Amino acid sequence: MNKQLNLFIMITLTAFLAVGCAKKATETPAETAAPAPVAQPAAPVQESMPMTETEVKDTSSAAVADLVRIHFDFDSYVLSADARTTLQQNAAILKAGMGLKVRVEGHCDERGSDDYNLALGERRAQSAVDYLVTLGVPASQLSTISYGEMQPLDPGHSEAAWSKNRRAEFVAQ
Repeated sequence: MNKQLNLFIMITLTAFLAVGCAKKATETPAETAAPAPVAQPAAPVQESMPMTETEVKDTSSAAVADLVRIHFDFDSYVLSADARTTLQQNAAILKAGMGLKVRVEGHCDERGSDDYNLALGERRAQSAVDYLVTLGVPASQLSTISYGEMQPLDPGHSEAAWSKNRRAEFVAQ
């Protein structure tokens, strides 16, 4: 009986090995040539698909790039007529910007003490934010910071340079 059992096991193992070890196909030179073109699937319809986080960030970056800085008169945080017109355009972009969060940065020219310019820069940023809120931009989308004279747009020491530096900038958060 042992001989029969051993014979049965050997036949079974041989059968499993024969089935489990299939031969590999060998390549011919014709098969290594350029593959046949594969049909590309149709592009998905974008209208009904929600935007990915990356697409939202790209859209937000483009919207922030469309925001225009405003300028102020010497020693003032009062919005000029030009600044108000610019802020109206910025408000339209912000309201259409799907909750886009923006930091309004207040800047000054180099004249005045550091403390004075930091306070003036904060008042400039806040006056821009206040006006945007009156135009319907949610306050939760806006924040302020003052850089005083620390980040001049123009490093010159003339009235032309100083007038460029008295500004409020809009930066994505």
